[in-house]
Order: sequence, then C-alpha cells, then structure tokens
Amino acid sequence: MNYDLIIARYGEIGLKSPKIRSRFERKLVKNIKATFECDVERNQGRIYIHPEDFEDGVEKLNRVFGVVSYSPATSTHTTYEEIDETLGSYVEDLIEEGVLDENTKFAIKCRRVGTHDFTSQEMAAHCGGVVRNKIMAPVDLTNPDLTIFVEIRDNDTYIFHEKIKGPGGLPLGTQGKVVVLLSSGIDSPVAAYMMMKRGCEVVALNCNNDPFTTPKAFELFNQLVDQLNIYAQGVPIQKRVVDYGEYLQTAKEKAPEKMTCVLCKSGMYHLAEKLARKLGADAIVDGSSVGQVASQTLSNILATRYGVEMPILSPLIGLDKEEITEIAKSIGTFEISKIDDGGCSAVPRYPETRADLERVKQACEDMNQDEAVQKAFENIRKV
Repeated sequence: MNYDLIIARYGEIGLKSPKIRSRFERKLVKNIKATFECDVERNQGRIYIHPEDFEDGVEKLNRVFGVVSYSPATSTHTTYEEIDETLGSYVEDLIEEGVLDENTKFAIKCRRVGTHDFTSQEMAAHCGGVVRNKIMAPVDLTNPDLTIFVEIRDNDTYIFHEKIKGPGGLPLGTQGKVVVLLSSGIDSPVAAYMMMKRGCEVVALNCNNDPFTTPKAFELFNQLVDQLNIYAQGVPIQKRVVDYGEYLQTAKEKAPEKMTCVLCKSGMYHLAEKLARKLGADAIVDGSSVGQVASQTLSNILATRYGVEMPILSPLIGLDKEEITEIAKSIGTFEISKIDDGGCSAVPRYPETRADLERVKQACEDMNQDEAVQKAFENIRKV
C-alpha cells in the first residue's frame, strides 16, 4: 500500500479538561517521537504521524501508552477529483494485495469535520461508486467483510481500511512516579506494566537476597527491565538494587522462623517507602494477588503493610495466575520470568499464612526491624 502517514487515536484523554487534555497530548507526542523517528502533528483529537521508516513506526506504535488505535493511511486534498484519484489507486492496491475481490462485501464509512458542499452520506455514496468502478464487489453496509474509511477534515482527506488496536491507557509520565518491587518472577513485571499503562513513571527496586538466592535472579531482573523498557520510551525505567541478604539473616536469627516471609515482605515495603520519599515517588507497587502465595493471604497482606504510611498499590490483586501469565506472554516478560533462578533458600518449610498483627509487631521488635531496614537502605545503589 502507498501509505504516507499513520493516524493515531486516543480514548480517555479526550474526556479531560482542555488544559489537561493539551498537556496529555503533548506528552503523548513526545513519547511517540522517543519511540521511533517521525514528525507528528496534532489536530482536533487526532495525531498524524509521518515516520521515517513506515513499517518500524507501525510496529512500535503498539508500545506507546495512550494510543487506543491507529491506522496506516493515505492522504489527499478534499476535492472530488483528488479523492477519486487517490481512492481509485487505494482500491487497486487492495485488489493487488488480495484484500478486495469480486466476492468481498464492502462498505464506505465517511466522517467529516468542517464545512463542505456535500454531506457525509453523499461522499460515502460517491466513494462507493469509485470502488464499484474498479471492481464489482457487493455493497453491504450492515455486515461488510471490508470497510474503507474516508475521513475528511477541512481541506484534507484520509483514506484507510485498518484500525489496529493500541495498548490504550494514559501517556507514560503523566501520573507521577511509583517504586515497584520487581523480582525475577512472573507477577511483578506485569504489575509494573499495568502501572505504566496508567501513565506512571517506574522506579524498579530489586532486593538481592544473596546468599539465599543465586546471581541468576539479579540477571533476570535486568533482562525484565530491558523488556519493559520497550514500552517506556521517553520515560525509561530507573533501576535500584539493595543487598537484602543481611536483613533476611537477621530475621531468621532473631524472629520465629515461620515469620521469615512476612518479615521479608514487610522490610521490602519499608525500604520502598524510604526510596520513594527520597526520589519523590507517590506510591509503592507490588505484584500481590490474593491467596497466590503464603505472603499474600489477606491476613498476611495486612500484617506486612503495617507501619507503611505511603499507598501500596497491587494492580494484580484480583487476577489469577492464568490471567497474569497471559499478560506476561503478551508483553514479552513470561519467557524471561519462567527461567529457573534457583528460588530463595530463606523460605521456611512451614511459612506463616495467617499472621497475627500483634505477633508480627513483636517479631519486628525482636529483630529491630527499623535498624535493619535503615542499614539496608544506606546501601541502595543505582544500576
């Protein structure tokens, strides 16, 4: 097809006030330009993209949050003569590519903005005649096999037949910053993705549990961030790592062994809170899903979050493993997360699943959690 631009559409951005809408549009344009080389124009709720490499642009636009759908298109001027010529060539390309033949039921949908000497219905009927002059395919306005869209905006007309689904959401970087507790597992990368889709800038915090884990876990963390960063052009993910093994050792030695996982998660939240305040983030994010593992029973979720004053967001809280896995596969993190990292040897044989808050508070005192967390926090480093 002889395309010369891509038309991108957004959804909920259009519901914002004019001032907020304009700001979100500008951010969306900035993120598109950071994803691939292109020129971009904004006009009346549409974003017109002229990529240097067209195929590259069509592929990568699917990674830009805020884009609900997009269409490779051909443009012309709004005159009968030029529309006839451009649409005629477009139909010939559809026939050559096997998209349209004499048995293809088709429809023309015309949308018009501006003042013209014809109605949308009149132009749709006219364009249907152009198609029929090229090939005697049947018209079916109710259930067509192929819909050709003719979008007229003042003196410019755009012709396309595909509407490719985008990732949706809000432009990355419009909703503040969050610290995500990111491991090498399946869940937390998906949680990070979900928050990015809602426009949040991500700081990925990895707790390195050496000697209770192998170096493979940290290697996979880096690979996962690299994969997520293909969706973060314009607002790349920041990486932080903390040596957490000493904290875990203290918990195992000075508190009941069955409480190790509860104290581990509790310490992570407190570390994330300290980092969030230092970096100006507004919330902590994790991959919790109710009941999925020992630390994620409702009573344990309550206990592990005790004393944390910052909001802790769990975007996967109501999803099951199958649903989370499907998202992981679709965003390219599953193949990385399923690699065996050796697990964590600090997990007790019988971990606490119904933590009592008072006993958790006592365990935190026994291990002097505040001091252990502060010591670990002082060693957080940027990767």
